[in-house]
Amino acid sequence: MSGDVSRVESPVTARGYFLCGFAAFGGILFGYDSGYINGVLGMEYFKENFGGPVPKDVDPFGFNISTSEKSLIVSILSAGTFFGALAGGNLADWIGRRLSIMIACVIFSVGVVLQVASTAIPLLVVGRVIAGLGVGLVSAIVIMYMSEIAPKAIRGAIVSGYQWAITVGLLLASCVNQGTKDRTDSSSYRIPIAIQFLWALILGIGLFFLPESPRWFVKKGRNEEALAALARLRGQPLDSDYLKDELAEIQVNYEYEMSISQANWSDCFKGLGPAGNFRRVLIGVFLQMFQQWTGINFIFYYGTTFFQTTGVSDPFLISLITNLVNVITTPLAFWGMERLGRRKLLIGGAALMLICEFIVAAVGTAKEGSKTASTVLIVFVCIYIFGFATTWGPGAWVVIGEIFPLPIRAKGVALSTASNWLWNFVIGYITPYMVDPGEGDLGAKVFFVWGTTCAVCLIFAYFFVPETKGLSLEQVDMMMGETTARTSSKWKPHQTYAEQKMQGDKHAAAMHEMSDRKTEL
Repeated sequence: MSGDVSRVESPVTARGYFLCGFAAFGGILFGYDSGYINGVLGMEYFKENFGGPVPKDVDPFGFNISTSEKSLIVSILSAGTFFGALAGGNLADWIGRRLSIMIACVIFSVGVVLQVASTAIPLLVVGRVIAGLGVGLVSAIVIMYMSEIAPKAIRGAIVSGYQWAITVGLLLASCVNQGTKDRTDSSSYRIPIAIQFLWALILGIGLFFLPESPRWFVKKGRNEEALAALARLRGQPLDSDYLKDELAEIQVNYEYEMSISQANWSDCFKGLGPAGNFRRVLIGVFLQMFQQWTGINFIFYYGTTFFQTTGVSDPFLISLITNLVNVITTPLAFWGMERLGRRKLLIGGAALMLICEFIVAAVGTAKEGSKTASTVLIVFVCIYIFGFATTWGPGAWVVIGEIFPLPIRAKGVALSTASNWLWNFVIGYITPYMVDPGEGDLGAKVFFVWGTTCAVCLIFAYFFVPETKGLSLEQVDMMMGETTARTSSKWKPHQTYAEQKMQGDKHAAAMHEMSDRKTEL
């Protein structure tokens, strides 16, 4: 084993990049399932058959879903995803990352069946809970799987691809909703729901052709299979010295981590120091919480119905435009994550978003109902989405896939992802009560709330989020034990875990030899 820190990872072929990137397709399940409900809630047929009559001044069509029912339909998905994400930690450690995602696709499909069959809210809600379990499993395990198999040089870009897939899913849902919204039968909502089968089918079948995570094999003591998986992922022959060096580094890092902690749930809550597991869990949990409190899902869950209440002439078209901005701008993060780094993007993104949100809130409050307010709303919401799509959208997922040591990685990512879904549920549930006429009726003032929370996001990123750009997962582990968030960008790899172990073994042998000599004397 070479002590050269540049040789802790093998060169990667184009085929290897494709294998690493395919798992990002799981984001489409997340995005589409989150996005289709935005348009369906605004469809006239759906409002008439799932809702009830309302005064014309509440809804010009004369029918609408009550605030409590709307809140339940949207937020209940996140209840399912919360428990799915938590379950993902144990499942991924037990049967592997790859098989766990395939099982999640089956669970998701069962939920879709129930949603398609629904003709009333109760069955629709049950279907969304079960689909949520599948999406929660996928969201937790895909991030971990991608982080474990991706090359360090483009790991940020590869994992950012998951967020881009989410935006593609949101856009596809918006396009389908646009195409079916004027239908006058149940196909108006059943077509958008049923199309989800396709995404689960593609992901589930595609994973048959991908290798298991080599780090999971190491965790299970199956080192020969780990080497074979690395060979497929890197496109290298089994006897490659690069492969042997990379595998050795993974093995020694795992042995080191297991020597100072175990892989139990309780170990996730031990240690607040630089190398402490609990410190890392708190970073992951709060990072995902603040991603939700940027307010982005207010636009993608309730954008259509919110735009209807603000006097925008074609709310379905505006929702389509916001989704298009999201899709087009997210790939910029592929470059930004590796060139600028995770930390700078999160700080800068929070600053841009809070400025946009305060502008929307101020103009919308001062010029309520005017054309100026509508124009400012549309323009600055699009800039705000750009700010999220290139920073906090992918950045939060990238960082939680990198900061946990192998023994608790599955559980750490599960806790972080569960935090995302918990706050997704909370925000999805309370938002209608904040903005609906007859309830909080905040209107554009709700952006004062999102602007304030983005200011807190900025402070959190500055003081607590480390820079992980350009490091292997094992080097990230070492860096977090030796630096603070504000000094992390200056840290450089200086020693491999394998080299540390070799030096420790030599030291132990020397001490043993000295002891033997003293005994002889």
